[in-house]
Amino acid sequence: MRYRREKVCIRYCWIDDEILVRKAIGKKLEWNQLGFELVGDCENGKDAIEFVKEHPVDVVLTDICMPHIDGMGLSKWLYENCPQTTIIIFSGYSDFEYAKQALQYKVAEYILKPVTAKELSEVLTRIRKKLDGERKQEQRLDTLSRAYRNYTKNESVIIGKALQRLVQGTQDTMQCLQELDEFGVRIEGSAFRVAAVDIDLYTEWKGGNEGELKKESALMAFVVENVSSEIVAEHHAGIAYRDSDNRICILFWTNRPNEFRREVEEICREIQENVYRAMKLCVSVAIGCYVDTPDLLYQSYECAAEALKYRYSRGMGAIFDCEEQICEADFKELSGELKKIALAIRSGDGTQMEERLVYIETWIRERMVGRNRAWGYLNRLLHVIHEMVRETDEAFTLPEDVISSVASAYSIKEAMKLVRQYAAKGMEARARSGQTSGERQAAMALDYIREHYGDSELGLNQICEYLNISTSRFSSIFKESTGMTFLEALSNIRMEKARQLLCQTTLKNYEIAEKVGFSDPHYFSIAFKKATGMTPKEYARENGR
Repeated sequence: MRYRREKVCIRYCWIDDEILVRKAIGKKLEWNQLGFELVGDCENGKDAIEFVKEHPVDVVLTDICMPHIDGMGLSKWLYENCPQTTIIIFSGYSDFEYAKQALQYKVAEYILKPVTAKELSEVLTRIRKKLDGERKQEQRLDTLSRAYRNYTKNESVIIGKALQRLVQGTQDTMQCLQELDEFGVRIEGSAFRVAAVDIDLYTEWKGGNEGELKKESALMAFVVENVSSEIVAEHHAGIAYRDSDNRICILFWTNRPNEFRREVEEICREIQENVYRAMKLCVSVAIGCYVDTPDLLYQSYECAAEALKYRYSRGMGAIFDCEEQICEADFKELSGELKKIALAIRSGDGTQMEERLVYIETWIRERMVGRNRAWGYLNRLLHVIHEMVRETDEAFTLPEDVISSVASAYSIKEAMKLVRQYAAKGMEARARSGQTSGERQAAMALDYIREHYGDSELGLNQICEYLNISTSRFSSIFKESTGMTFLEALSNIRMEKARQLLCQTTLKNYEIAEKVGFSDPHYFSIAFKKATGMTPKEYARENGR
């Protein structure tokens, strides 16, 4: 982003080959009041690319249908070369494929023509809010970066390392205590506990730029450490520090052990709430067991570190107390669920299958089962689903990416979501296997027509080649399965799409004809009237266009 001061206009460029459209919309909006400054005005994507190369902009507003390079081509170029540029597309096309392609190129808004001044004003307001938020985020990170650089040079780092050695038991206890005492940190009490605080977002994050992730996680850990230190100091309950893995640890001590447990939990909850309020960060906290001397602190720390593993089943933002009794999960209790899942698949009972999957997820969550043990059961579950579907559909597979995705899921909730998706595919495959060969081929033919209806060359031979079947055989089974001939089905699908375009877009009749597979607009009008009793123009007028 290119913000230099608190309030700054967003630089935008408008690309549309219809100059009257640009002028008309431009006059209806108070661009300056919305915080936008026009820096470029181009007639096509080619000119826009050359302009942006020399004049970086924040926002591009573009039509889709333009000569030389259209709006999608421009969006692709901006996505690859100017990823920080926000793209707004105006289009007369409501087809899902265009919208899907727009998502691929990170288009912020996809607006169907005709667009009103009010609608555009609302879109620009959202864009302005988004860009202002990004600017504030950059400013925040810059501030944290400066503070963090200063922080790493002061004595807090030395104290933190000494505390880490003490808590983890990697150095003689008396030596650590003496070193801390030299910096004014005196650890005295009759009861001690160690709490471990992890930022959920970064602990479980996968993919993306690892370098940027480490940088930002360190900054966020710095924030969490500061919040924790302030709150712990206010309660005179201990000291917070950061270990080498950007985990925040809190060493609690007290001479009032009877009140200690409740007080520690309240402090940890307060830390959670303040971190979320300040940074919208979710943290999980595990409180280790009681120990009565500093040389046993490592036991409390190890207990807390182990408890954090329960986030897989409990979910993020939880507080775990190692003094609480955790019931031992016995997967024998779930052995019968696999049989019930198998029965549900065999009977095609999707409701029963979902009920069993909900029960399994709830059971694992309530018993706080760890990732490895849960995965062992889920792996068996995936194979049961696979085996049941293969009873009727030998082509059904259990891909490696499904197995690895479930195994690496950051929570039981996410893992079960993936299991459900695979189970749903299995139920669909088993349902299809109950069809006759002719019914399956007819269904495949209809799917093919729906995907390729815009091809003016689409015909019986193309379908039969796709299905690897003779034309005479296909015509027979298609008529028997659908009650229609191939041409009737093709015409019905094309007319359905044409009606949608006439109602939902401002495309001209010849453009609609081309999109639904008619090379001759006149013949399209004749076919449309035959199918609907109205000409395309009459139909559009009748349905409010």
